[in-house]
Amino acid sequence: MVTFNLAYTAPINPAGATPTLTVPQVWAGLQRKVRRAQDFVPIIEECNVLSEETEPRTGNLAVTREVRFKAGFEPSAGAGGALVRETCVHFAPCRVDFEQPDGSTISNIVSAGPDGELLMTYAFEWRYPDVKEGSEEAKALEEKSWKTAKTAVHGSIDTIRRLVKDGEIQ
Repeated sequence: MVTFNLAYTAPINPAGATPTLTVPQVWAGLQRKVRRAQDFVPIIEECNVLSEETEPRTGNLAVTREVRFKAGFEPSAGAGGALVRETCVHFAPCRVDFEQPDGSTISNIVSAGPDGELLMTYAFEWRYPDVKEGSEEAKALEEKSWKTAKTAVHGSIDTIRRLVKDGEIQ
């Protein structure tokens, strides 16, 4: 089994980006992403919310959903094209944890840098139980994971900015 723990961070409001996004707007975007993942992450083609409840461990909102990854993407929980069940636990206004049945976890985190700039970090723990540590397959999956992380962060920021421009997020 191989597990990849990696994180990617990008500024939410880089120089020249308009409109400037606020924490409440970014949080609204992350809440929407839980329910409409395909609008934010290019490798997801379908998202169905199954339930919403208070998470007993934290008292926070937990949304259970199924997402379908596009063919050609092999998430740790199954082959591309398969439905993957996730529980999305909200930690307002700075984090959503996406937990998969195999223990893989993705955290979407909004934070502030040293000068107050807003940052978005996605931290991943991707588990591949059938992949041997140090194998060529593991190396290829790790490289793909880094590319996916970068695409997911930038895609989410760009989508939130578009939704604000279009007036769908205030």
